[in-house]
Formats: sequence, C-alpha cells, structure tokens
Amino acid sequence: MLLRICLIVAILAGLGAGGLAYYEFSTQIPQIEKQRNDEKDAKVQEIAAHTKTKAELKKTKSDLAQTQQDLADTKSELTKSEARADAQSKRADDLATKLTKTAADLQEASDQVAAYKASGLTPDEVVKLDKNLKEAQMQIAGISGERELWHRRWVSTNARLQKYEGDEEERYVKLPSELKGAVVVVDPKWDFVVLNIGEDKGAVQDGEMLVSRDGKLVAKVIIRSVQKDRSIANIVPGWKLGEVIEGDVVTPAHPASS
Repeated sequence: MLLRICLIVAILAGLGAGGLAYYEFSTQIPQIEKQRNDEKDAKVQEIAAHTKTKAELKKTKSDLAQTQQDLADTKSELTKSEARADAQSKRADDLATKLTKTAADLQEASDQVAAYKASGLTPDEVVKLDKNLKEAQMQIAGISGERELWHRRWVSTNARLQKYEGDEEERYVKLPSELKGAVVVVDPKWDFVVLNIGEDKGAVQDGEMLVSRDGKLVAKVIIRSVQKDRSIANIVPGWKLGEVIEGDVVTPAHPASS
C-alpha cells in the first residue's frame, strides 16, 4: 500500500514538473518568435540599406566620371577659345599695322599730288623730268665709280712711287689704317698666301701686312698681286714666327695716318 502511494506521489510529481516545464516553455515561445522576427527584420533592413548604399555609390561614381568628362571638355573648349582669341588679336594687330601703313602711303600720295599741283607742270612734263632725273643719277653714279677707280689707282701708284722716291722713313707703301682682312688660302711650300682683301678695300701692291692669331704676331707678308676682291702675298723672310693658317687676321704693317 505504501509503495502504491509512493508511486502515485512520484507520478503526480512528474506530471507537475512536466506541466511546469510545458508552462515555462509555452510562455517563452512568443518571446523567441519575437526575437527571431526582430532579427529577421533587422537583417532585411540592413540588406536593404546595403543595397541602397551600393546603388548610391554607383551613381556617385557615374556622376564623378561625368563631371570629369565635363571638366575635360570645358578645358578643351577653353584652350580652343584662347587660341581663337590669340588669332583674332594677331589679326587685329596686323590690320592695325596695315592701316597705319595705308594711312602713311595715303599721306605721301597726297603730299605728292599737292607738290605736283604746286609745280604747275603738266603730266607729260613730270614724266619727262623724272626720266631726265634718273638718267642724271645714273651718269653721276657712273662718274663717281670711275672717279673712285682712278683714285684707288692713283693711291696705289703714289704709294709705290713713295717707296722708291720718298724719304727713308717713307719708303713703305702706306695702307688704309682701317684695312683688315683674313688669310683664305695658304701654300706652305712656296710661302705665299691669298687674302680676302683687294683693290676694292684699298689693298696696294708692295703693301706689307701683319699676320696675327688671337692677338699674337705670326708673320709678316708683302702683297705682290692685287685683284678686285683679293690679293696674293708672300711671307717676308725672317718674319715667320709660326705657321700661317687659314683664318689668321691681317692688318697694315704701315698704316697711313688718318
């Protein structure tokens, strides 16, 4: 009997414990479901926010690329505008220069017309006068050239004459003090050189020239033959202090006084 009572008590205790456990579990289920739902909603919201952020980032990158392209286009257009502005400025300067020249030409033409009117000459008389003037100028130029030629010949002849008939101190051919030239050809075998100065510069036969390089005397030469634009000279014995080369400078050894 006691065993049965103990068994019944044990069964009732088990049922009570099971009921209590069921009661506790049944009260926690809604909380668990609510927590699960809250976590699910939070995750959904997080995914949505992430998706939105990615979309916004993509759009921002696209806007940035477009902005950079717009900036590059703007710079290119600015460069073109500056080039056009420079071209327009240059064109304006050219036009201003041409306008100034045209105004000067117009003033000159106006002055010539005024002078022509003041002269009282007819057009045919003006043409004839201009022709005569040009012919006279050509004759004057010819006479001047011939006079210069005869003058050079007189200087050359007089210089050579002084060498033989002048005083001891004057027995040198005087050359123009400003005469200056250079050696263009050298013949070391026969000791003669060609100078780039001739009759047109005042070179005279038997004139002596000093040859120098970098301010140092190299030799002395004496002119033996004179042509219009060049001379041939021999190196004076005893005056060869070094080898004469092309490009050496030559100046008068006995310059005429100014």
